[in-house]
Amino acid sequence: MSVYLKSQKILNKWVDYNNHLNMAYYVLIFDEAWEVMLEQFKMGSHSAETTNRSTMVVETNTQYISEVKENDEVDLMLTFFDHDKKRLHLKLEMIEKKTQKLSATMEWISLYIDLDIRKVTEFENEKIKIMDEFIEKNKVSFISDDLKFSSKLKK
Repeated sequence: MSVYLKSQKILNKWVDYNNHLNMAYYVLIFDEAWEVMLEQFKMGSHSAETTNRSTMVVETNTQYISEVKENDEVDLMLTFFDHDKKRLHLKLEMIEKKTQKLSATMEWISLYIDLDIRKVTEFENEKIKIMDEFIEKNKVSFISDDLKFSSKLKK
């Protein structure tokens, strides 16, 4: 089980000379899907513009499992999420809609940043509460197998 974030159609401009989704666009698609959750956690583009607080990715692990091609539609699913005082740890899956094949996964660590000074900062209590409530509600859906970055959180 996992948490649905969004669906995305594979656009022609994202397809390379091998006639499949270029690796750079996997990152784009995963990043745009994660923005759905960042807005819920009050850390997305609105937060960056109004509070000068945002997240920045510092480490990723991507697995390309089954190719997707132009006009395929994929679902983006959150399969794991956790945090400490300054870091987010998450993993997303890309599922090809028609075949339900796992196409790719991306796991990453993000840091919470004060954009005024461009330094890592701690999450505000309100944001910790929102994230903890989300985890409590969805933890039965999370899959913690095969995570590469579990040791990165400082709990």
